[in-house]
Amino acid sequence: MRVMTVLDVYNINREKVSQIEVDESVFDAEVKEHLFYEIIRAQLASRRSGTACTKTRGDVSGGGRKPWKQKGTGRARSGSSRSPLWRGGGVAFGPRPRDYGYPVPKKVKRVALCSALTKKLKEDKLLIVDKFELPEIKTRAFKNIMAKLAGRRALIIDDENRNLSLSARNLPDVKVLPSQGLNLYDILYYDGLLITLPSLDKIQRRLAA
Repeated sequence: MRVMTVLDVYNINREKVSQIEVDESVFDAEVKEHLFYEIIRAQLASRRSGTACTKTRGDVSGGGRKPWKQKGTGRARSGSSRSPLWRGGGVAFGPRPRDYGYPVPKKVKRVALCSALTKKLKEDKLLIVDKFELPEIKTRAFKNIMAKLAGRRALIIDDENRNLSLSARNLPDVKVLPSQGLNLYDILYYDGLLITLPSLDKIQRRLAA
């Protein structure tokens, strides 16, 4: 049987309009901060391009002819002028294209997300909004709404209002994500977290134990 927690629901003027029951396993979980480091480290590792590449002796042009004969010159034996020992030669153990990402168990990701959501709620930095009423794409109107709701540096989770994401894209301190894109790094990076009701339902279905 699920244990429920009651949260207040606000409109875009930060006026309380209703209450909603949410799953306690998502918004009142045990905060395990030691998982934050593990997940964020994996997230940042997966973002690395990994495109650094050096040329080995087989990639460098030239060097097809033996520079001098094997014996009799008094010099060291050499088979190619593109040896890593030579100027203009290949690189012996340089970087090659690679993927820095590594897998993290799904259960660990889920527990970390629930911990982060609970932490935001306990710090009074999580707000449930019924809907964002933006009839047109207007950054100034959106900025006025944000001044009432969360001030600066806020993450908004919304799946329905395209005008919202387009109005927010020019503001460096605001980010709009769909519920499927909810991730630990952005939750902890932004001060405030706003979740619309439709997205809240999807998050609970995704994370509920």
